[in-house]
Amino acid sequence: MSTVAPPPASHPDESPAASGVHPFPDLSAEVTGTVPDPRSAPPIRWGILGAGGIASSFAEAVRLHTQGRVASVGSRDRVRAERFATAHGVPTTHHGYDELVEDPQVDVVYVATPHSHHHEHALLAIRAGKHVLVEKAFTRNEAEAVEVLDAAREAGVFVMEAMWTRFLPHVAALRGVIARGEIGDVVNLSADHGQWFPFDPEHRLYAPELAGGALLDLGVYPVSFAHDLLGAPSTVTAVGALTETGVDGQASIVLGYGDTQATLSTTLWSRTANTAVISGTAGRIEVEGTFYAPTSFRVVRHDGASWYYDGFSGEGKQYQAAEVARRVAAGETQSPRMSWDSTLEVMRTLDEVRRQVGVVYPGE
Repeated sequence: MSTVAPPPASHPDESPAASGVHPFPDLSAEVTGTVPDPRSAPPIRWGILGAGGIASSFAEAVRLHTQGRVASVGSRDRVRAERFATAHGVPTTHHGYDELVEDPQVDVVYVATPHSHHHEHALLAIRAGKHVLVEKAFTRNEAEAVEVLDAAREAGVFVMEAMWTRFLPHVAALRGVIARGEIGDVVNLSADHGQWFPFDPEHRLYAPELAGGALLDLGVYPVSFAHDLLGAPSTVTAVGALTETGVDGQASIVLGYGDTQATLSTTLWSRTANTAVISGTAGRIEVEGTFYAPTSFRVVRHDGASWYYDGFSGEGKQYQAAEVARRVAAGETQSPRMSWDSTLEVMRTLDEVRRQVGVVYPGE
């Protein structure tokens, strides 16, 4: 067996090239062409709506790896907003969200509140004429997503779901592997996302009124990953178990695409391997944990050859931030890598999983 191991990238935004004796193609040109350096994107001014953990990691990615800057942050908790601003060098804070979306310093609003409020806060920003990046899952359900996208279409503003995985170098590289036929025709995709959260009825993930549960917070990653590589499924089959508060504690999902299947799982009750495998008629791609964040993968072919894509670990949200900046600068309203249709199709799948598992949020 011949093994190819590309040298480690010297920089998180650089793509490693394959080296060695086996004649697999050099991935560097493809990956660089598909996922350009985030620092090459035009500068853009961000307003962050919500000051939680994911907002913090996004702000750091923008500050350290792009030409953009976080111009302001808004929170219903004034102290929390001020602490966030101090931690990330944000010059302006707003108490509440109305002031944030009206801030003339802001080009794009990043909505980083709980799922239950994505619909409300995205509409608030759109009505203020702002472009919007909305955390995933995009909304609680497809109906809310349709309302947001219809409003964006009418206002002529850019809107995108913040599924950052789609813009990462290793995803571009593995898509290239599949497109070149190196593993043949895909017959199965498996992926899991599980984290351990001790039961706390006050925690947002256990709170029905905040659209909690494993699926919208964690399961959206494997579902969107399958959608990215295989498209919208023709069938959805799901089983799950509910928490004491009535949200999904875990779910197992099979998506059907004719003879091809995706087998996915998510849970709040254990930190799982968080890996993915794409299997084809000529080989497989083994994506290391955490599959949805910057990582590496191995290609193992049925002819006995294998090679390794040596990615990087660390923050990766700069790639989606750069995508937003490029599309806004070009006057576009959506990204082809995370299009409005893609968001609606993913939301439709999540709705069906919740229906089968038996989760209904208050007000739906």
